[in-house]
This record gives sequence, structure tokens and C-alpha cells, in this order.
Amino acid sequence: MSTQMQADTAGSMKSGHGLDWPGLFATRAERMKASEIRELLKLLDQPDVISFAGGIPDPALFPAEAFGAALTSALTGDTKGAALQYSVSEGYKPLRDWLVARMASLGVPCSADNIMITSGSQQALDYLGKLFLSKGDTALVGWPTYLGALQAFNAYEPNYDRLTPLGNRSADDYRATAAANGGQVKFAYASADFANPTGETLPESARKNILDLAEELDIAVIEDAAYQSLRYDGDEIPPLLALDIERSGSIEATRTIYCGSFSKTLAPGLRVGWVCAAKPVISKLVLMKQAADLHSATLNQMAIHTVASDGFEAQVAKIKATYQARRDAMLAALSRHMPEGVTWTKPDGGMFVWVTLPEGADGAALLAESLKTERVAFVPGKAFFADGSGANTLRLSFSCASEAMIEEGIKRLGRVVRGG
Repeated sequence: MSTQMQADTAGSMKSGHGLDWPGLFATRAERMKASEIRELLKLLDQPDVISFAGGIPDPALFPAEAFGAALTSALTGDTKGAALQYSVSEGYKPLRDWLVARMASLGVPCSADNIMITSGSQQALDYLGKLFLSKGDTALVGWPTYLGALQAFNAYEPNYDRLTPLGNRSADDYRATAAANGGQVKFAYASADFANPTGETLPESARKNILDLAEELDIAVIEDAAYQSLRYDGDEIPPLLALDIERSGSIEATRTIYCGSFSKTLAPGLRVGWVCAAKPVISKLVLMKQAADLHSATLNQMAIHTVASDGFEAQVAKIKATYQARRDAMLAALSRHMPEGVTWTKPDGGMFVWVTLPEGADGAALLAESLKTERVAFVPGKAFFADGSGANTLRLSFSCASEAMIEEGIKRLGRVVRGG
């Protein structure tokens, strides 16, 4: 056998055994886990399952006709070349200008240079984890917190510590804990309005406590405002970034990074979100955007700009009326059908109700039983805790279920919780 034939045979044999892919992966890949929520979304295709699992908008409420017209206009008018061409990493300038006005209405005066468009706010969380976290650094998060944030940050190998909005833990304590874990505190992550998963809203005093702590620690604050527009009850509370500007004087002197999204108001499938922050932060994020995907899809940004400009407030009013009725139906059904010892949040907005079962209960086991006997889906709460605690909790979403489905689903779930 020739030398070349021997080499080809050896290569073929090696290939047949398969490459040791895990051995080639970076250590950070070990921290990448499947989202329980993404897996549960597959249940939405099963017609006999009543699902309270996916925290997603009701597609029946999407402004589909408006988007159809906007996309047609972008592809046939004077902008058709720009719609299909490469663009700047910062994002479509007319959309950023619209967002300047939107942020001003929230108490955040800024310029277009303070805004970068992202592929959903999830991309912003990934970029911010990459920007701030070195291996062993500490991120302060809620207990529980948004699972997608943990997934975004996990790749950068951080430690997590519990953010306490009540202001009852000292900066020195946080520093000491972070140092003992081999790093330093880099940021506090908070969803101040109708948080995923709890549905809870931070009062203004708690927001100020977070800013006080961040100032003492000299760290950044990441404000996840994905649900900010979906308030059904109560008075508006200024975003963390607005409160930060009040005390610092201008956005350039702030430490808060606001992450917004059109996913819960207009359309999640177009993947358009934004970051609003001081220019030094935006400049770094632009460089990361250039390296990652150059820019978000221009056509999608143009369509979002047109639909938002023509009817953002009307669209928000429509979805709020529907979701508020569904929230009310779920709270009423829980009161009728849940046994003693079960408690739940009463959100002023958003898409979620957080349920706490008696100590010793297991949400994952309850889900398995619920799917088997009653065909009702939800998300076990353990996935939302950085330390894997919270086994006796679960998240219910009311956004995609009719009021009749909510009544029937909660009645069935109550039977499972009671044990039959």
C-alpha cells in the first residue's frame, strides 16, 4: 500500500470514530444550558394542552396589516436600496430618532448617539455580559430573575449574588463576597417593571436603593425594560435611568444601561430592541455589534419605525386591554381554585403571575403530573434562581390564553396541586 493510501486510510478511520467535540469546546460552553421555557414552547403545538408556559405575545394581536404595508413600502419606495443593503452598526437613524422621543417621554433626555439598535433586548444582555464580566466576576441579580439573563451572562463564567432592593445589605458585604469568589462586582441587573418571572414592580424607593448601592460599589446597573409599556394598574414609576439622570444631571454621567424591546408591543419575530446609555458604553457596544453581526436587519428596523411612528400608542392600548382582562381572569381563577397554603403575586402589568407552593413541593414534579393527568403546562420556578433554589415555585403566563381557557386551566391545575 502506498504512503498516500495509508494516510487516507488512517484519516478515514479517525473520522469514523468521530471528533471529540466536547474536548474542543471552550470551558464556557459547559455553562450553556437549554432553556426550559424554549422546550416548553413546543407544547403550544399540542392542541389538547392548555399552556401557561410561554411568556410570549398573542399573535392574534400583532399589527400584521400595518407591517405588511410597511414592508411593501420599504421595498418599493425610494428606500428600497437601503432596505436591502448593509447599514451602520448603530442602527437605522430614523428609528433611533423616534426612540429619542420615546425615551424623553419616559424622563430620559438623550440623543441618537446614546442609542444602539440590537437584535432584540436578548442580544443586548449578551453584549453587556461580554463587555463587563471576566471569569469569576460577580453579577447581582434578583432571586428569582429572568432566565434569559442568566443564560446570556453564564457564557462569561460569572458568579451570582443576590440583589436586595430593600437596601438591607452593605456594599462592603457584597465586595467581600465577590473577592472571596475571585473577582469583583461588575453590575446589578434588574427588571423594574412587571418582572419576568414574578410580575412584580419595584417601587421608586427600591429603585433608588439600587442606584445608591451601585454608586457605593461603583458598578453599572442594567435595566431590563422589556415589559415597561404594559402597565394596567397604578401610576407610572420613573425608569432607573430616569432616576439616575435626576441625580447625576445628564445621561453622560449615569451608570444605568436601559435595554428596551419592541417584542412585547409590536412584533417579537422582527427581533428589534435597543440600548440607551452613556456614549462610552454605546461606543463599545457598537464595536461588539460590528464583530458579531455588523448590524441588525435594516428592513426590519425600517418596518418597526414605520409601524411605531404611525400607531405605537394605539397598538399598546389594544394589547393592554386584552392582557389586563386575562390577568384579571387568572387572578380570579386562582382565588377560586387554589388550595390553602398557595400564594401568588398580583402584578400591575406584564404577562406573568408567580405562584409559591408550600415548602417541600416540587414544581418540576408537579409539571410532569399536570401534563400527564390534566394537560396543563407552566414553567417550574427553579430555573429562574441562580443557585437552583425555588423548587416550590412556578410561573404562569396569561398572555396567550383566552379567559375561558384560563378558567379551565387553573381549575385543572388546582386539582393537581391538591393531589387529585
